[in-house]
Amino acid sequence: MALYGGIEAGGTKFVCAVAEAPDAPPAASVTIPTTTPDATLELVQAFFKPYELHALGIASFGPVDLRAASSTYGYITETPKPGWKYTDLAGRLHRALGVPVGFDTDVNAAALAEWRYGAGRGLDTVVYITVGTGFGGGGVVDGRMIHGLIHPEMGHLMVRRHPDDSYPGHCPFHRDCLEGMVCGPALIDRWGAEMSALPEDHRAWEFEAYYLAQAVCAILYILSPQRIIFGGGVMQQRHLFTRIHALVPQMLNGYLHTPEILQNISALIVPPGLAERSGAVGALELGRLALADR
Repeated sequence: MALYGGIEAGGTKFVCAVAEAPDAPPAASVTIPTTTPDATLELVQAFFKPYELHALGIASFGPVDLRAASSTYGYITETPKPGWKYTDLAGRLHRALGVPVGFDTDVNAAALAEWRYGAGRGLDTVVYITVGTGFGGGGVVDGRMIHGLIHPEMGHLMVRRHPDDSYPGHCPFHRDCLEGMVCGPALIDRWGAEMSALPEDHRAWEFEAYYLAQAVCAILYILSPQRIIFGGGVMQQRHLFTRIHALVPQMLNGYLHTPEILQNISALIVPPGLAERSGAVGALELGRLALADR
């Protein structure tokens, strides 16, 4: 039986797992704090070394270079994460472990996992969004993750401000883009409290849903997905789904006249079917595909 390795590479932690199949329970796993590239990757390599892997998948925070012909393919590129700019993630691990490596963004991989094994099964076009330390979005169209000039950067959509919102925004590049208004650090900075301290009727959630509903509308206009899946720490506030479900039809204002929006929007905008495992399963699936494409 082939063993696959998977890495969900985040700005805070690297979650590494070994499994016989992407959707199988891991045979082993470890969580490694994200410190410097050398220190982090040495621990990653040490975890995988005892296993006879057939392939490895890496679902990485970004931005990353996904252009196969590029001299920096497999690199993390212009990240704001200190010390990680232009880190050769895929190449270094391929050389260290000697196996095929599949590489993509964390959110594209999560979208792939949800499309194949989770809330997007049986559909043609699926978008996965995570709202947590940042805001990321990835998508699968006809079984293929979305690539192009680079990869989707949905978190940096420009949004219309809530009429009562004067917060300047948290994004280091754009201040008040979507990510700058809805990410977890923005919530804490704006309201001076952890999310868990904000009751469901706090105005924070009105503002949050207002911006997230705008994101849904923009994604519906551009990609027309059959399902939009929201994960991440902020979306553990499940009451946000009810708010978003109510706001999206109002904002669309009858423009997208489909039964899914008019009658069944709670099935269009959903939590992950894989719960908190979307990224890890996606990383393992990237490994499986890398072996299949060899």
